[in-house]
Order: sequence, then structure tokens, then C-alpha cells
Amino acid sequence: MRPNSEVLNKVTFLTGSAKLAAQLLDVPAKQPFDESMADFLNDVSRKLMGNHASKTYSDIVTFAFWIRKASVLGLKERFEKRDDAYHLGRGVAFHIAPSNVPVNFAYSMAAGLLTGNANVVRVPGRDFPQVDIISEALNGVLEQHEEMRPYIQLVRYDRDKDINDLFSSIADVRIVWGGDRTIAELRKSPMPPRSGEITFADRYSLAVIDSESYLNIEDKECVADDFYNDTFFTDQNACTSPRVVVWTGNRIEEAKEVFWEHEHRLVEKKYTFQPIQGINKLTSSYLIAAAEPGVKIETHPDNLIIRIKVPEITESLMDFRDNSGYFYEFDCRDILEMKDLCNDKRCQTIAYIGDSKSVLPLIEAGVRGIDRVVPMGKTMDFDLIWDGYNLPAFLTRTVVLA
Repeated sequence: MRPNSEVLNKVTFLTGSAKLAAQLLDVPAKQPFDESMADFLNDVSRKLMGNHASKTYSDIVTFAFWIRKASVLGLKERFEKRDDAYHLGRGVAFHIAPSNVPVNFAYSMAAGLLTGNANVVRVPGRDFPQVDIISEALNGVLEQHEEMRPYIQLVRYDRDKDINDLFSSIADVRIVWGGDRTIAELRKSPMPPRSGEITFADRYSLAVIDSESYLNIEDKECVADDFYNDTFFTDQNACTSPRVVVWTGNRIEEAKEVFWEHEHRLVEKKYTFQPIQGINKLTSSYLIAAAEPGVKIETHPDNLIIRIKVPEITESLMDFRDNSGYFYEFDCRDILEMKDLCNDKRCQTIAYIGDSKSVLPLIEAGVRGIDRVVPMGKTMDFDLIWDGYNLPAFLTRTVVLA
């Protein structure tokens, strides 16, 4: 099926054009980590790093650092297949980025490029400055890399099944980051029989803090900043943002007092708080207190940080989750007390302070959740293995040469 020009006229192109989109089926797939892709991304990295506006947004700086050539060559070393087969991108990758994480679309696009695919990327509908800055950088660099234009179509459109149908009909792989509702909506749009789909559904994450390890850290401000970036930076809307803080060790109460004092001071300084957020958090805290016996709402000087101490970890705990500085806390004697929470496919990331191996008993117990265990402050660091998916393996095909 060739793209319909009438449908494409309803699409806003941040990069690319309706004409290029109509020719996507003719764009040849490249080998993974093709040198032209690496050179292009490296020039985009330089463009972003040289833009004063980029430096206002740490997520743009992090993305620019991730796509520089040295980083790409490191990814190539990790993921390049070394066999007698020939590897190519699958063809056309249709990406649907989440609406609440500004730079996710750029990582998804870069993953598609590095694996040799032509990419249609639906960017967030919200007016994020990061989207404009990255799009501007891409367009600037494309002037020196004309051969790359067919491989990058950044698009924006309202919810429109006709457009979803069109891009899905030509996609060799569809990557949906938008959560459960978006996945259900996109699945109404059929794909060719041999096409594949990766879905990143609604998830939740948690933090495990060993009290002694935390208290032994000299730079508590740095830890507060790391936790802020994992949580408040995205209003806890990112699936990687911890919503439960699990405390271990023998100095839990002392560690809590120090940890939250530093965090509150930082949030007061950096976070933009809206009154509705306080109302929502207060409502959620009353709902969980009514539903779960033994829950304690910790004393708080204001509504910036709401902490709910729970006597046990239950399967239903995440049904009452909230965001914008709303945390459940649990004093843990045995890491396996978290098994019910982690034995859920929605459980994604564990951020830790202490020893990452402390969570191994959970993984060895065969829980259905937990895809990542990373240091505090690193929950949003993107990698080509994400949510348990090996993206280079899924976004490429193998031609056997016998």
C-alpha cells in the first residue's frame, strides 16, 4: 500500500515532507551501525552541544552525549553481530513517542537509525521546547547530509486513525511508547503480516536504599540531585521514576531523616509546584489510608513531598499511585518481601543505593517484573536494551549466506 497523499496532508512534518513520506517503501535498509548513520548522529550531537538553548535542558545534553560518535562506536562494539550472515534494518520503523517525556522520541529515532531503518516518528503533541530544539538541529545537519533525509520523518498529528492506518500499513516494525491506551488505539490499525511490534506499556519503578550505604556517602546534595532527576524532573510521569522507596539496613530512621531533608531543600529550590498537584496528592493519600490498614501519612511541612509509610508491600499498592512528589515508603527486613510488587509485568526499574546484588534474590525467584537495576540518578539513561527488549535484535533482520 502506497501512502495516500490526502491523508499525508493532515500531517505536520517537523523534518521530512509528505513527498518523502510517500516514497518510504523505496528507501533501502542499511546495515546496523552504518558509518553514514554514525557520522550524521555525531554532527547532530555537535550541533546540539553548540546550541546555547540546549544547555538549558539536561535531557537534551544527555541525548547529545549519547549519540556522539565515541558512544555509537561503543554501542557497535556491544551489539554488532559477528557471524557469517548479513544484517540489515527491517525497513520502515513507525515510532509513537509518549506524550509526557520530551526527548524519548529522539532516542527512539536514533535506535531506528543505528539499526539501519527509515523512520517515521510521531513526536509528543505537547509543546515541549526540547522537541523544537532537536528538530531544528536535525534540519540543520540534514543540509550537509542530504542522503539521510529519507530516513528521518518527524511528524505531529492529532489522534487520527486514518494516519495511524497509513503509517502502520507500510511499517516493517512499529514501536509504541505511549502506554496502555495508546497501544490499544494503535492496535486498531493493522500491519502487514510479516511486520513486528514492540510496545512499551504503562510501568512503574522503585528505589531500594541501603541506609548505611547512604549515610556513608559524603555528598548528600549529589544524591538529592540524582533522586530529583529520577523523579521530579518528569513529575514522576516517566515509567522509570521511582514511586516506592524501600529502605534496608540498620539505620533506616536516621537515613530517612537526612535523605528527605536534603531532598525537600532541593525541591523547594528547583521544582515548579502547582496547587492542583497538592490537592491530587492529598486525595491519593486519603484513598490509600482508607483502603490499606496500617498506612501512615508522614508529617510534612508542605505539599511538595508526600510520603506514605506502608506496613507491607501489596499487589494493589500501585493502584493508588500518584505523581509530582508522592512516594510510598517501606522498611524492608528481607528483600523477598517485595516479591508481590515485583512479580508484575508493570514493574520496570529498580534504582539503588548500596549493592545492586542485593536484589538478586528477587530476580532468582523468577519474578515477572524487573527489567533494569541501575544506580540512583541513572533511571532515565537510555540503552539499546530497554524494558527487556534487545532493540538491535528486534529492529534488524538476518540474511543467511550458506
